[in-house]
Amino acid sequence: MNHPLPINSAAAKPVGSDSSIGALLLESGKITPEGAERVLRSQKELGIRFGEAAQRLGLITEADIQQVLARQFDYPYLTPGESKLSPKLVAAFQPFSHQVEMLRAVRSQVMLRWFARGHKSLAIVGVEPGDGASLFAANLAVVFSQLGENTLLVDANLRTPTQHENFDIKGRQGLSDILAGRGETSVATKVPSLLSLTVLPAGTLPPNPLELLSRSAFGALKLQLEAAHDIVLYDAPAFATASDALPLAARTGGVLIVVRKNHTSLDNVASLTDQVTQSGAQVVGSVLVDF
Repeated sequence: MNHPLPINSAAAKPVGSDSSIGALLLESGKITPEGAERVLRSQKELGIRFGEAAQRLGLITEADIQQVLARQFDYPYLTPGESKLSPKLVAAFQPFSHQVEMLRAVRSQVMLRWFARGHKSLAIVGVEPGDGASLFAANLAVVFSQLGENTLLVDANLRTPTQHENFDIKGRQGLSDILAGRGETSVATKVPSLLSLTVLPAGTLPPNPLELLSRSAFGALKLQLEAAHDIVLYDAPAFATASDALPLAARTGGVLIVVRKNHTSLDNVASLTDQVTQSGAQVVGSVLVDF
């Protein structure tokens, strides 16, 4: 998106006195009770914070402090090796990196340009295979959930779905089964470590994905999902592969286009933009990814 807007960070408050740095370090096993006593003595002698004293004694690292602060301010993120989620979910594993800062900037613009205007659903569409739209959609869903928004990521790529792999979802049913009348919305999976995030996987690969997404049942399902969530993001297959993004665009009313540096054809971007507009939907913006 051009001309990034300032990020409007939600005011965060500690969750309570029982969630102090020391208590959380003990609870997480970062320090032992004996270590905590050493830290308290050092803290009293030097007149410094508990976390700083623990670091000076070599009992914890800066990364440990960041994790505890995240818990204090209800900002969940994961430690590599402690989760089965894909390490490609940088928003979940590296929330303080420059890359994720850019994701938050996109989140702010999308909030202002789309969701703050009363919309609740948005389709994330890549132009060509390999543009990285699915991975971008997954990470965008994570940063929305970290904002405290009740977020649903729907894998509407009924041809080459990936979100079940990104979020380690084992069930076989999903969106396609619901649209075919063979499943319920209860198959959506809440991500245990990211409590504001739910993922609805693609489900059984159907022989007729375009027709399924064009059914009137999808319109009813969209309203049902919106009633239960603050933000609903749809991951669509690449436009150059199939036209599935167009019925998605028509239903959601808005599209965020993902293009990849030195990879995506500008002619294809223009073609997608024209067809989205003809479907009656709005191109909310475009994002250039580089990886």
